[in-house]
Amino acid sequence: MTDPESFIRKHTRLAPAPFVPEIHLYQAEEPIALWEETEGEAAGTQPPPFWAFAWAGGQAVARYVLDNPDLVAGRRVLDLAAGSGLVAIAAARAGAARVTAVEIDPLAIAAIAVNAAANGVIITASLADVLDTAPTDDVILAGDVFYSREMAGRMLAYLRRAAEGGARTLAGDPGRAYLPKADLREVAVYEVPVVATLEDAAVKRTTVWEVRLGPVAEAAPVA
Repeated sequence: MTDPESFIRKHTRLAPAPFVPEIHLYQAEEPIALWEETEGEAAGTQPPPFWAFAWAGGQAVARYVLDNPDLVAGRRVLDLAAGSGLVAIAAARAGAARVTAVEIDPLAIAAIAVNAAANGVIITASLADVLDTAPTDDVILAGDVFYSREMAGRMLAYLRRAAEGGARTLAGDPGRAYLPKADLREVAVYEVPVVATLEDAAVKRTTVWEVRLGPVAEAAPVA
């Protein structure tokens, strides 16, 4: 794709995130049609356009960050599997000293750039898989990352390493299948508006969790 930022602007609409209206994102209304457009434009198989939607977990974390700015103010913040960059934008607006958003989808990196510009914040977007590296940031944030067994295991291991190193680690989740509740403690609960075609519901009860330090649970229960 020669001009991903133009593609994003063409196929999405700039609008407030439903639960975080202070932040505007380039969002799509229908996931399948957009996915087909990305594959047609790129002339090949592309990952689902997760970057084009304000997912429940990300909205919950963004809301919590904006309502509790002391969490990130003056600190180095990492947004994992950042998607649209919603959580990273919230951290920047709440006064973080530096915000990095990591993604493995090049279109998501472009979406983070256009969304950051639309909200007047500076975010470093990095195309990388960092889950097997050593965490170095002060605050680690993630939204909707426990959707597969493999991702949940790798994400929890990374968040645990970060927490053991002294970082604050928060993850938002609306009850995905592989949420490792035994390893987490509840921080906040919200009723989050979502895209019904994605979730089969207009509102999802969504929890912000923090890693619970201590012995590793023998198995991550299925919610």
